[in-house]
Amino acid sequence: MTEPNNTKNCANAIVKILENHGVTHAFGVPGAKIDSLFVALKHSKIKLVLCRHEQNAAFMAAAFGRLTGKVGVCLATSGPGVTNLTTGLATATSEGDPVLAIGGEVPLDERLKKTHQSLDATSLMKAATKFSAEIVSTESLAEVIGNAIRTAESGRPGAAFVSLPKDIGLADFAGDTDANWGQSWPQGSAAKACVDQGVALLNASSKPVAILGMQSSLAAYRDALIEFFKKSGIPYISTFQGAGAWLANKSGATYAGRIGLFRNQPADKLLDQADCVLTIGYDPIEYDPSIWNTGIKRPIIAVDVIASDQDNAFLPSVELVGDVASSLENITPSLKVNISPDYLAAAQAARGEILQTLAEGDVMDKFPVQPIRLVREIQKQITHDTHVALDVGSNYIWTNRYCASDDARQLLVSNGQQTLGVSVPWAIALSMLYPNQRVLSVSGDGGFLFTATELETAVREGVKFVHVIWNSHSYDMVAFQEQAHYGETAGVNLGNYDVVKFAEAFGCKGYEITSADQLAGVFEEAFKSDVPVLINVPVDYSLNQRLMQDVIQSYLN
Repeated sequence: MTEPNNTKNCANAIVKILENHGVTHAFGVPGAKIDSLFVALKHSKIKLVLCRHEQNAAFMAAAFGRLTGKVGVCLATSGPGVTNLTTGLATATSEGDPVLAIGGEVPLDERLKKTHQSLDATSLMKAATKFSAEIVSTESLAEVIGNAIRTAESGRPGAAFVSLPKDIGLADFAGDTDANWGQSWPQGSAAKACVDQGVALLNASSKPVAILGMQSSLAAYRDALIEFFKKSGIPYISTFQGAGAWLANKSGATYAGRIGLFRNQPADKLLDQADCVLTIGYDPIEYDPSIWNTGIKRPIIAVDVIASDQDNAFLPSVELVGDVASSLENITPSLKVNISPDYLAAAQAARGEILQTLAEGDVMDKFPVQPIRLVREIQKQITHDTHVALDVGSNYIWTNRYCASDDARQLLVSNGQQTLGVSVPWAIALSMLYPNQRVLSVSGDGGFLFTATELETAVREGVKFVHVIWNSHSYDMVAFQEQAHYGETAGVNLGNYDVVKFAEAFGCKGYEITSADQLAGVFEEAFKSDVPVLINVPVDYSLNQRLMQDVIQSYLN
């Protein structure tokens, strides 16, 4: 006998709470323990996106979370469905992306039995999330969902996991779904004493530098950052996920490039000279302080929404804990920083070195294509209405170092867990968020196949994007580091696959690049397509030794 959707059950209550919170999409893979929630979503305003793998559902939810500030939602059934979420949730927590994951579970009276797909999922998820709890009664349902949402979105955002036993999802809910469940409240500025101390340290410095971390790229901080750098004139550098070149374009400040992975960039040299370091929205997971701040004595001022984890190499002289924009707005009026002309010239020279390297790409005509040429061609495609999803690999290092973005969170990167395979799911999410804008995604040939089955999801959902594959038939980011460390490589060589036929098998369009001069024309044609496009670019990574050239200190030590 067919059971109709019971609009009074807990599954529908969860959906109502999510609707009230402004959730527009939910991503997932169905199963018997979570099916009541899928049925409830079918009758809701929330769009249910059926994915090919739970990990990719979590990636898509994370992209929504990062770009909207509201929890992205992903769903999975019990057992392996939940375990498949783990990588996506760990990535979201490391990157500061608010996500609510709901996993099905066996009925409560079977929780202690060795029954089909029984798993202590809440314990499993504690290491990957900020919050992990099970709904054990209908009375606690709204409380658990509300606290999960608040935890995911507050402070430095991250993932929250809620386990939903099958019988709880089907049970009637008698509570109030219209209360302000999950509502967060704005922070104020950091304490005045801390603001004053921070101002004093900056005004006393002659070679200050700002490090912009991943949380600095929030659109909500944009205006405050612009005004701060207009007034202070302090040069700044950025982690791979931090606010980039767009800030210099708006404020007139000097952007000296990015830092990350290997300590050998022009921005690293500037950082070494600094007599005062201001970090804004910086998380040590982005670039270990032991790499850039060991043995250097200078004051550090940390501006963030949470207190820093104390570290031998990162003990700020003062911490401005509170809303980042409000703290910056309170610092700005009192700034009178006298920056050394020589130091400013060094910052400008660092930026010039980055631009000079990028310009080399215009005359690199060899085939297979050299990385700088491909980065240059990719940069030319990034207009104001273009969003970029970048996978991990050698492509990730080259692109992060040399490809500037002109708006907040225009380029998505996994810089915490450095998770392989994020770019295709992110591109799908970006296309849903910005259906009338351009979406460009990038990966290596190895990372692409981690999540390429979601092309079927993309075609089914009617989204479109252009995906560039840097093809070396290898896990090259591993290969060049092994070569540097051991003098040989192991376990990195991959086989070939026909990208054009692969694209066509999913109803997409494919291009095979056979000369560097083809790139501009193929990009122009690809962005006119009504379906996702794959562009296979054979890449010559022989210049990869430049990525580790003159390393001052690195993970290899």
